[in-house]
Amino acid sequence: MGYENIVFEVSGGVAVITLNRPRYFNALDFKLGDEMVKALEICQDDDAIRAVVITGAGRAFCSGGDLRLFREQLDSSNPSEVVRQLVRSFNAIIHGIRSVLKPVIASVNGPVGGGGFSLVAACDLRIAAASAIFRQAYTAVGLVPDGAWTLLVPMLLGLGKATELVLLDPILSAEEALKIGLVNRVVKDEDLKAETEKVAAKLAAGPTRSFAVAKENLNNAILGLLERQLELERSGMVKSAKTADYQEGLRAFFEKREPRFQGR
Repeated sequence: MGYENIVFEVSGGVAVITLNRPRYFNALDFKLGDEMVKALEICQDDDAIRAVVITGAGRAFCSGGDLRLFREQLDSSNPSEVVRQLVRSFNAIIHGIRSVLKPVIASVNGPVGGGGFSLVAACDLRIAAASAIFRQAYTAVGLVPDGAWTLLVPMLLGLGKATELVLLDPILSAEEALKIGLVNRVVKDEDLKAETEKVAAKLAAGPTRSFAVAKENLNNAILGLLERQLELERSGMVKSAKTADYQEGLRAFFEKREPRFQGR
């Protein structure tokens, strides 16, 4: 099939999925979500594909959900509905990454925010360019993390650090992300593609059946929790999207000002 919002390439046993909405910092919308899920299904079903890389086109890896979709519905009678639908689409991507019983590498070429953070956390390995930055970002607009963020990030970083990211929403440099265990390695920007290709080629030449069983076993430890957590997060996103703080946070984002949250 043809793709409009991703680039899907396969070479030497490695599939590369490139999020391809650079004008919008590769923000997630419904079409991109559908294409990502289809590409991940191909990666799972095609025995010639032995490793998968996910990266972004342009300056960013992924800025998260496309807030323009949320703004369009902000003054509607049910502003939370588009949030509900987009979270469902995003959850299918996260489930797809974990369901591919082949190593999946996040090649983080630039800024990561919101759902992009969840996307990175769901991958098996994470290689970041030195200029990459990471931000939880959800709570900055009165929402809550989704895409299994509240399961996978605490598993990677520990509950205390994950809680700090949710409550204080700092911007992490690539080196800080490496220090706390969010990424596996950091390389110079100009070396990211070559380093990713090197790691992907090593994985593709490895015992992929063994990798598949190992990933399946790792999944068995968390997938029961994953399904539950994805549903809890979806419900939490819908609840938060019904608050006045969400409306204020979203308006402040587009008006480029500090939000004035009132706890309502």
